[in-house]
Amino acid sequence: MTVQDGIMARLTEVFRDVFDDDELTVFPTMTAKDVDEWDSLMHITLVLAVEKEFAVKLSAAEVGRLENVGQMVELLARKAA
Repeated sequence: MTVQDGIMARLTEVFRDVFDDDELTVFPTMTAKDVDEWDSLMHITLVLAVEKEFAVKLSAAEVGRLENVGQMVELLARKAA
């Protein structure tokens, strides 16, 4: 398992918890458009949950540049290195 695979597995659990959907499948090209409940408020909730899970702080600029879940995985991998 690569670092990215481990991050994706942990992110999947965060997404399932935040969106209260145990069947939610997270994939690298996933965006807010792929999840009906993913609005601006849920986005903030999700970012806070990701920060807590990975013990990192994400700046507004970093979050604003993310276009999909895959880019979030890459950002988290860089912060973990």
